[in-house]
Amino acid sequence: MKVAISTTGEGLESPFDSRFGRTAAFCLVDRASGEWTRHENPAQAAAGGAGVEAARFVVGLGAGAVISGAYGPHAFATLAAAGVEMYLAPADPDLTVAGALALLQEGSLRRAEAATHAGHHGSAS
Repeated sequence: MKVAISTTGEGLESPFDSRFGRTAAFCLVDRASGEWTRHENPAQAAAGGAGVEAARFVVGLGAGAVISGAYGPHAFATLAAAGVEMYLAPADPDLTVAGALALLQEGSLRRAEAATHAGHHGSAS
C-alpha cells in the first residue's frame, strides 16, 4: 500500500506537516518496497477548496492511506469516498516523515473516523 504523508521538505527526514490541504508537499511511500517520491501539493495556494483539491491529488497518486494532522469535512469526505484510510499524527516539530511512517507501522497512530475540524472555507483546509 502507498501512504501519502504531508511534509514541508524534500524527503523522508524532512519535517512532518500537520496541515493537509495547505501542506507544501506529500511524500508518497510504498510500504512494501520502501521506495518514495515527493509531490508538490497543487492545492497549497488555492483560493478555496484546498482540502478537496489535495484529497483528489492524493487519490490520483494511488495512495491507500494518508498521514496528516487534521482533515476538514470536504477533504475527509473525498478521501473516504475513495477508500483512503486517514491517520492522525501529532503536531510535533521534531516529527519527520520517516517518524510518522514508523508510528503508522507500529500501530501508534489513531485513524480519523470523522473530520477533525469544521473547515476553513477559503483560508486553509
